[in-house]
Amino acid sequence: MTRPQGTVIITQPRRFGITLDDYMLAIRSAENVDLTQRTKLYDLYAEAVMDPHLFSVIQKRKSGTVGKRIEFRRNGVADDRVNAQIASPWFLRFVEDVIDSQFWGFTLVQFYINEQGWIDYFLIPRKHVDPVLRLIKTRQTDIFGHSFDEYTDLVMIQGKEPLGILARTTPYVIYKRGTLGDWAQFSEIFGMPTRLYTYDSADPGARQEVLSAAEQQGGANVFICPDGTKLEFPEAGNKTGSSDLYAALIDRCNAEMSKAVLGNTLTTEASETGTQALGTVHSKVEEELIRQDGLFVLNVLNYEMADQFAALGVNTSGGEFVFVEEETMTTKEKAEVLSTAYNTFHLPIADDYLYETLKIEKQDNYDELKRQQEEKSQAQTVLLNNIQNDGRQDTDPNKQPQNRLQGFFVNAPQDGALKW
Repeated sequence: MTRPQGTVIITQPRRFGITLDDYMLAIRSAENVDLTQRTKLYDLYAEAVMDPHLFSVIQKRKSGTVGKRIEFRRNGVADDRVNAQIASPWFLRFVEDVIDSQFWGFTLVQFYINEQGWIDYFLIPRKHVDPVLRLIKTRQTDIFGHSFDEYTDLVMIQGKEPLGILARTTPYVIYKRGTLGDWAQFSEIFGMPTRLYTYDSADPGARQEVLSAAEQQGGANVFICPDGTKLEFPEAGNKTGSSDLYAALIDRCNAEMSKAVLGNTLTTEASETGTQALGTVHSKVEEELIRQDGLFVLNVLNYEMADQFAALGVNTSGGEFVFVEEETMTTKEKAEVLSTAYNTFHLPIADDYLYETLKIEKQDNYDELKRQQEEKSQAQTVLLNNIQNDGRQDTDPNKQPQNRLQGFFVNAPQDGALKW
């Protein structure tokens, strides 16, 4: 199975100058049951993810799943042949594209074997796909196209929402961009002081000298008028309040995008009223969304990819893809647990396991050191037993004392206390 031939003609997305009218028209076109057209909508999505805040929260959610290691196990044992394939670069890209189906509404990929013999895939441009009629269009504006049924190497991954999460966040990107433009214009007009120059109208060269001086002193607003002319500069009231209004609207747009993607705001933005307990609750909501993304990826690998893996020569029957358990304990915490297990519960622990768990390098003369340690331990055990035996003899009334103090004191009278 070689790389598939191209069947689509790529067209660059329309960027900038988008308005809410463009967004509403794109939504209506995408939801039209008679003639579905998503080209305009996905152009808006491509422009929306250029927003730094939206991009960062999307990456934050995706990193929670992409950062986890996945392996294939059969009967609880890792299968090295399958894991060698999923350790190649295509797999991480595939996991990201699977999660992207939640944001864009779907992901359609076509698998093949590359020249090096590894699995790879081609992401079908979403603007050329009609997920309702299951068609791939040569040009993004075409009405008809190639049916999915013509290809045996396609995998269609549907998100939970038909139009994806980006349908909820794009309006806030549009609002935010307009607000930033107004704020920039406001700052340009009212943020810099206006300079006033006057010149003697009787002097022919005075006006030109004033113009030259104004150009050399920067690009702020300049008013030049003849001496004796009346010129007023009415100040805009409450400029600070107006500036705060722009900032508050932008913060609100960012907060709404954070809630749509992560389900919270406190893990991405600082809050004056947020407490540690509230932040913990918000963090748990985010972790639950990431856990759901992880289950979504595993379901795709274990079910929707089963036939493709078989066609690509990868045997996954009788096994499953799972996330590798992450280590959450520090080395110090592990040492404390091992110490309790050995000293309190007297559990036998292998030396090799201790070296590996505590990340200690094993010495070259380990066997010799181990023998010396055992000899020393045996000698200490013998000495301790002798001391204990001597102690028991001292306290036994039926036996004569046999320790070093024997004969040092005279025998006490047999019938009790001394008589004077």
